[in-house]
Amino acid sequence: MNPSRTKGLALFILAISQLILALDYTIIFVAMPSLGNELGFSTNHLQWVVSAYSLAFGGFLLIGGRLSDLLGRRRMFIIAMALFVLGSLLGGLANTQLLLIIARGLQGLGGALLSPSTLSLIMSNFNEGNERNRALGIWAAMGGVGLSLGLLLGGVLTSYVGWEATFFVNVPIGLLVIILAPVVLVESKISSQTKHFDVAGTIFVTAGMLLVVYYLVQSPVDGWLSMRTLPFVIVGAAFLVAFLVIEKRAQEPLLSFRLLRNRNLTGATLTAFLFSASFGTLYYFLTLYTQGVLHFSAIQSGLSFLPLTLSAFLGARLINKMLASTGVAGTIATGMGLGMIGFLLLTQLSETGSTWGIIPGTIIIGLGQAFVFTTMFIAGSTGIDLKEQGVASAIISTGQQIGGAIGLAVIMAILSASLGSSATLESLLPTDLNQSIHTAFILSAVITLLGIIVAFMTLKQKSRRKSNATQ
Repeated sequence: MNPSRTKGLALFILAISQLILALDYTIIFVAMPSLGNELGFSTNHLQWVVSAYSLAFGGFLLIGGRLSDLLGRRRMFIIAMALFVLGSLLGGLANTQLLLIIARGLQGLGGALLSPSTLSLIMSNFNEGNERNRALGIWAAMGGVGLSLGLLLGGVLTSYVGWEATFFVNVPIGLLVIILAPVVLVESKISSQTKHFDVAGTIFVTAGMLLVVYYLVQSPVDGWLSMRTLPFVIVGAAFLVAFLVIEKRAQEPLLSFRLLRNRNLTGATLTAFLFSASFGTLYYFLTLYTQGVLHFSAIQSGLSFLPLTLSAFLGARLINKMLASTGVAGTIATGMGLGMIGFLLLTQLSETGSTWGIIPGTIIIGLGQAFVFTTMFIAGSTGIDLKEQGVASAIISTGQQIGGAIGLAVIMAILSASLGSSATLESLLPTDLNQSIHTAFILSAVITLLGIIVAFMTLKQKSRRKSNATQ
């Protein structure tokens, strides 16, 4: 098979894997009211349809990264996709609450193993520089497409087929990826003589992450200082401290502290945290605006995100030019700056508005999203040995997952405090709800400002001497 054609197919299935992960994140929000009614979920229990996925995804990311390094990225990619497909199939077949929650957890576990192996395969299948940057740009853009498409497809499938179809849609796509992967992806892993598995470190970090993520997803319901949740974060933090102690003494640690001394990796992880805490909350609050304030249908709401998707595609095509002209720090700072402008534009939305009012802000945010999301993974892979790319990718993805959970929780806590009562956002009148959404966008803009500062303080900036030499 022609090498260029093989790389094209490799990029296709890696991008498709990102598409279905992103699609699955938003498609479930549209399906939740229907499946909640059919399976008899209470309001509090319904959140576990989302939380079971987040818990497994966030808890198993680091072990997923290490396993991909040790057992082989392509092998873990296939295993992870198989788990994700199995979870999707069980979700569509679920006729009880417990089976659906187990299915969502299985999807989350598949996602936790899939994410670092996918990123590592991009690093090993594409040469560093323009080729890899282009591949990462397309991969990231497909994530943006998946987030938007999930809202639209979720509305269509739930309305005309049934909520089960939002799970079944992943199955044929995933099976196609599993069939093509052994043919078009080049395997990469640590040589056999260096294989070692840090069992103690794995147990403590996985248990610690599971407990901390559980606290983050459950505290908005039970309260941040509630005795129902507080012990989980205390024990989880203790486990993570124990993990750090174990890693200092381990012969071949799960997480080498040498990695954390790489400024690009730590800067990329902080960027991922702030990116998810700001850009990652857009879909929640903009959906709340379109459906809660403008009273759009699920399909209309999904269509309103298409300009953002198109601009993200455009941004992905500009990545190499941006990197060449402004460097990693400049590209991320530009993306964060565009995000800040877009969020501030969205604060002008009114309760009598339309889709046209959303378009300017979302187009600008889409460009910024492409710049930041793609470049933070490019930055995080710089200076990292190939045998540690899986763990490095998992570290960045962990920052992204935790950032999304904390960002949304903090914004919601501030909004709840400003309401001064037990009222929820969903119970507000359109005018008051719109004002709360404006506050959320202002807070997101503030977080992007922090992202600009972090980019210039931690990430490598373009050399002036190199810049002058190219002129």
